[in-house]
Amino acid sequence: MSALIEQPYAYTRHELVEPDWTRFPGWKDITAEQWADVQWQRVSCVKNVRQLRTVMGDLLTDDFYADLERDQAERATMSMLVPPQMLNTMVSEVTWADGRMPAAGEEFTRAFYADAVRHYMLPVFSDRRTDWPSHPYASRDSLHEHDMWATEGLTHRYPTKVLAEMLPTCPQYCGHCTRMDLVGNSTPQVTKLKLAGKPVDRHTAMLDYLRATPGVRDVVVSGGDVANMPWKNLEAWLDQLLDIESIRDVRLATKALMGMPQHWLAPDVVEGVARVARKARERGVGLAMHTHVNAAQSVTPLVAQASRAMLEAGLRDVRNQGVLMRGVNDDAHQLLDLCFALADEAMITPYYFYMCDMIPFAEHWRVSLSDAQHLQHSLLGYLPGFATPRIVCDVPFVGKRWVHQVDTYDTERGISYWRKNYLTAIEGDDVDVTSAEYVYYDPIDTLPPTGQEWWRQHTAEHHDGAEQAAYEHARASHQASVDQLA
Repeated sequence: MSALIEQPYAYTRHELVEPDWTRFPGWKDITAEQWADVQWQRVSCVKNVRQLRTVMGDLLTDDFYADLERDQAERATMSMLVPPQMLNTMVSEVTWADGRMPAAGEEFTRAFYADAVRHYMLPVFSDRRTDWPSHPYASRDSLHEHDMWATEGLTHRYPTKVLAEMLPTCPQYCGHCTRMDLVGNSTPQVTKLKLAGKPVDRHTAMLDYLRATPGVRDVVVSGGDVANMPWKNLEAWLDQLLDIESIRDVRLATKALMGMPQHWLAPDVVEGVARVARKARERGVGLAMHTHVNAAQSVTPLVAQASRAMLEAGLRDVRNQGVLMRGVNDDAHQLLDLCFALADEAMITPYYFYMCDMIPFAEHWRVSLSDAQHLQHSLLGYLPGFATPRIVCDVPFVGKRWVHQVDTYDTERGISYWRKNYLTAIEGDDVDVTSAEYVYYDPIDTLPPTGQEWWRQHTAEHHDGAEQAAYEHARASHQASVDQLA
């Protein structure tokens, strides 16, 4: 093929850049040793507007802070928690179109508003939609994971796989978090539910269930984020998990590989991962790490170093599960840039991009199914097959479905219908999985005018008390699950 052919996407390998954190006034005196220290990263996280002002100095205008404060008071489903590593990738060198840092004030503020990482880590009120801030059928536990708990925090949704929510905290809180019902601190809009059992009791119950359920071979160890669990506790649990003969795959889920790579580079953690990986290899168990990177600018040399450290410690693979979001990565070029940065520079395999789930106040992030299908089509042919991510819709009561697996799709009203080929614990044996239909909804603002009008007519009464009703439903579901497992 002639090199002169102009392709829709032009592949260029880009050298990774660790942004200069001293460009922020509050970090102008921070040394490289401090930056590499995981404890400094943890204690220096930005948790409120005051701390953000301290870091940013005069770079941002007061209007931005007012916008952020209003969102925290009226819309945010997650409290603010941004590690220095993540904040440092916002308006970083790789985003400067002319190679020059935007000037303090209006210019920097415009760049900050436009920044992809800022868009989902520090959402502001003006980001959100005013016509449909939440979909009428949005829910706090949008995937109904509580309903499928086998023990508290252990979701058994797929026949051979389980999700172990080890803890309800993370080193960073993403605005679009699908587990916003349980993870993190309460916000003015969202009173978080709590895990009832003591951690040691919950973790023991999970292991007991897995020992008694040999049909489960695959465990995703998540939360929250396992980087927030003391390593000695996590290793002790993993050691017991690997003693269960039926377990063949274990996946450690941690956004902190990108958000706080310093944790996974700490010598005691690297040594611990090597011990667990050695046992996994001896048993013939696949041990992998799944991280969550949404933008190419987030892949820095430290992230690549942490990924390579995990692979050198003996993990079978490091894979990325991003989230497809408007204003962040809803463009084929952005997705391909991210995938190549992961694969070429950090040895992270692009694996999935999930469509953003139907949680409250997330409509400005969500994309339509048709847009997701188009993006999937646009990715094909550029990456190796094993590194071509699938874009998936996590359908309530079903699970992950490739966006082209939809059964029927009403594009006017944005209603898609899906099927599955297995039963979950909440369905009786009399359910015919070949005929049961499960529903997912596009963001209403992406629909044609006739579709938007249909929703206005059919949901006028739904908005009254909808948020309180959603809370009551989630609380009742959560409590029923806890009572059932008691």
